[in-house]
Amino acid sequence: MTVRNLLVILGDQLDPASPLLKDGDPTRDLILMAEVREESTHVWSHKARIAVFLSAMRHFCQQRRDEGWQVEYHHIEDANGPATLADALRFAIAKHKPELVRVVEPGDYRVAKALRQVAPHLDFVPDIHFLCPVKDFRDYAKERKQLRMEYFYRDMRRKYSVLMTSDGKPEGGDWNYDSDNRGSFGKQGPKAVPAPRAFKPSKITRSVLDTVDRVFPQHPGTCRNFDWPVTPQQAAEVLDDFLDHRLEHFGTYQDAMWTGEPYLYHSRISVALNLKLIHPLTVVQAAEERYRKGLAPLAAVEGFIRQILGWREYVRGVYWTFMPQGYASRNALAASNPLPKFYWTGETDMQCLRQAIGQTLEYGYAHHIQRLMVTGLFALLFGVEPKQVHEWYLAVYVDAVEWVELPNTIGMSQFADGGIMASKPYAASGKYIQRMSNYCTGCKYDPAQSTGPNACPFTTLYWDFLLRHEPALQANQRMKMQVRNLDRLSPDQKANIIRQADILRASLS
Repeated sequence: MTVRNLLVILGDQLDPASPLLKDGDPTRDLILMAEVREESTHVWSHKARIAVFLSAMRHFCQQRRDEGWQVEYHHIEDANGPATLADALRFAIAKHKPELVRVVEPGDYRVAKALRQVAPHLDFVPDIHFLCPVKDFRDYAKERKQLRMEYFYRDMRRKYSVLMTSDGKPEGGDWNYDSDNRGSFGKQGPKAVPAPRAFKPSKITRSVLDTVDRVFPQHPGTCRNFDWPVTPQQAAEVLDDFLDHRLEHFGTYQDAMWTGEPYLYHSRISVALNLKLIHPLTVVQAAEERYRKGLAPLAAVEGFIRQILGWREYVRGVYWTFMPQGYASRNALAASNPLPKFYWTGETDMQCLRQAIGQTLEYGYAHHIQRLMVTGLFALLFGVEPKQVHEWYLAVYVDAVEWVELPNTIGMSQFADGGIMASKPYAASGKYIQRMSNYCTGCKYDPAQSTGPNACPFTTLYWDFLLRHEPALQANQRMKMQVRNLDRLSPDQKANIIRQADILRASLS
């Protein structure tokens, strides 16, 4: 076969309606796909994360071959296969001598840089799975003294006429119903949460799971609960299942947590979105339709849409606006402690962390509050070097792709970018976790205590965090009330908190 165009399909660009295919010719163009160890080892990836990429890629390959496309596919087990994506591209160019090499814009700066070094004239095709082009976001950022997601989100609502009235106002009169979406389950817990749509592994997926266990036996996590969508058809089923059975209560309980309930009312759609198995506008419009038909309350629909039309687009814009200008290495709070080892094992006597990390290792999943206000909060208060936190999040979650994970970790979770991504550090004591979950029930620690043998480490470290960063936090308008609470502590109380925090860090480091 004489190759006109070499079409490089990346593991997170699995759109059957890709412009590469739309503009391509199956008789003259060749698809290149490669499973390479580098993508699973540059961070110590969870087995389920590896499996979801490989399974989705192999399903995509089979579907394209069924349509008549020629696909050159490198399996990760191939003894003489390429070690990196750059190697795979280099070998393919040398072998086929294509007129042009085309690829949809990579989501990861590292990948884009590596491919450009191999093929300087690589034709990057715009990624149609985002609703705000990078150039538009950069222009938007230049016009503002400070970036704030809320105002960006409002502009996106206007641009796409989502949850808007005919006279150009937000549906219901307000842009944001976040205040209605902070419910907890109290002492009784959630009642009969519908189980999310699960998928019995296909023959392709079973082969992938076997491969992952053989090739990556020492990697964290397990594949025994693997049931993620790996095709566009399955992604559509996941969306419908969420809209039919959980969207109604998503808003109220989107921040709630409960022992033994990994999914609650969340959608599990992020992995399909990030692999491009389903288009974000499809998801947004389907959710809005449920509201228009009276099938889901406005607060729930708005809260869900905000995550996709707002946060998803916003973090991607932040990533490509501030990469590669050292964003991944930012450390505004000068945090330098190593990530505690229990992040890789879940072996800790702190019940909330044991639950969130144990669930993460079991399923490769935790919802946004478990990530932000349990695992992320502890790392922030403990003072973990932000890059280590970033690499952990990128490694352990099935939906983790760097463009979305890095700003959420460096910017929002760890406040390491100094306020580019978020307007304040998300610092809280153990009382927050007690209010939003049952994790404190039966735990040896008391979230009301900051010192003493029963003091909650979150609470100790919270006050220590305020004390350590008091001068910088006083300058933050949104932190003034929290910092002012330090005035209630006597000098002896402050000294005891600092001493206990130091002992805690030493014991975990």
